Amino acid sequence: MLDDFDHFRRQFAGDTTLDATIDHAHDAMRTIGFEALIYDYTPVRADPQGEVVIPSLLKLRNVPEDMHEYWCERGYFRCDPVQIVATRSSAPFFWDYDPSADTAIGTLLDDRTEPVARYLRERDMSMGVTVPIHLPHGGYATVTGVRFGRPRDFARAALRNVADFGLLAHVFHEHAWALIDARLKGVAALKLTERERECLRHSAHGLSAKEISRLIERSVPTVVMHLNSAMKKLGARNRTQAVVRAARYGLLEADPL
Repeated sequence: MLDDFDHFRRQFAGDTTLDATIDHAHDAMRTIGFEALIYDYTPVRADPQGEVVIPSLLKLRNVPEDMHEYWCERGYFRCDPVQIVATRSSAPFFWDYDPSADTAIGTLLDDRTEPVARYLRERDMSMGVTVPIHLPHGGYATVTGVRFGRPRDFARAALRNVADFGLLAHVFHEHAWALIDARLKGVAALKLTERERECLRHSAHGLSAKEISRLIERSVPTVVMHLNSAMKKLGARNRTQAVVRAARYGLLEADPL
């Protein structure tokens, strides 16, 4: 298998587009039993309320075209049990939408997630493996391989190949990341200074520029300058929107990842 990885690394290295890299990843995944590929990326794992965030990027291979509409426009991504588990895990995991199956998503199969389960069962996409990828700058991606139908020995084979699948997913993402449009990377491209984040944190608690100036022992114009700079970087129209966006991207913590 390592020889195969070296082969695919060479293939990825020559790719100049994200779609070409995804095509090569799909080809590689089929060699270990996965028929479809789902790849998504979002700047943050969850919003300030802890809910899964709709991804900035969702790429599909050998998957029904309407999945993008259901997951992104209709919000299925937010109640997808696989995604909920992935936000809490860093290890690859096998999943099965059969309620009697003992997998990581089993306890999440309820009324809220039933629309997702129904969609996947109706399209024979009820089994697969997902690799969560938590990036140092706070970004988050998942690479998912799906097997159609319910092959008798697929669960055993998937568990046997889960380490290889995980390595392949990380090799693929490493190359895909370099080809993702910077506008989609969102928070990864933001470079707020510690002073800008400090001013936003105080603003999030309802403090005025004058009150912030007293706390940080800087002049009011200096505080206003930091807040305006943060607004510009976040693409916000006002301070309230800047605070909301900074919170969503996890930038209000004292030591963000």
